[in-house]
Amino acid sequence: MKKLMITTLFLVAVFAMSGCSEDNNPTAVSSVDKVKPSERTTIVDVALGVNAETGEFSTLIAAVVAADLVDALSGNGQLTVFAPTDEAFAKLDLNADNIGELDKAALTNILLYHVAKGRRMAEDVVSSSQIRMLNGERTMIELMDGGAYINDAMIIATDVPADNGVIHVIDTVLLP
Repeated sequence: MKKLMITTLFLVAVFAMSGCSEDNNPTAVSSVDKVKPSERTTIVDVALGVNAETGEFSTLIAAVVAADLVDALSGNGQLTVFAPTDEAFAKLDLNADNIGELDKAALTNILLYHVAKGRRMAEDVVSSSQIRMLNGERTMIELMDGGAYINDAMIIATDVPADNGVIHVIDTVLLP
């Protein structure tokens, strides 16, 4: 639990630093040229900011771009994203360089299995037994061994805020 709280605080601090910095990181945006800065801080903006600081979401960002989901995750509707780290993708031998080689329809289905409608803070997630994801399928939520899990993925950081939703970081890619 202490590790989870420290990770959460770290991600929130990184988000705050990247959101308040006047020095825009052109490297982060240029690597994802479909992402445009906005007046709001969207889920995509937060992922880019965290990735610029930690390199933790380069595969997820590449996947979102390859599946043409940047606009969907930058929209006005509130969303909850369970964001796998690069280490989670590496368990499947996937990285930012090869994720685009996956079939686009399959990749889109996998990514939509990580997103739910509405802003679900950690408290809401753990009080549910299952959550319907945007691909139409349900995930199972369990508390065990002092941690919270969505299917087989441990939730390692929670409540990373964005103007259009919230991100929870997970250690395993969810497969529908």
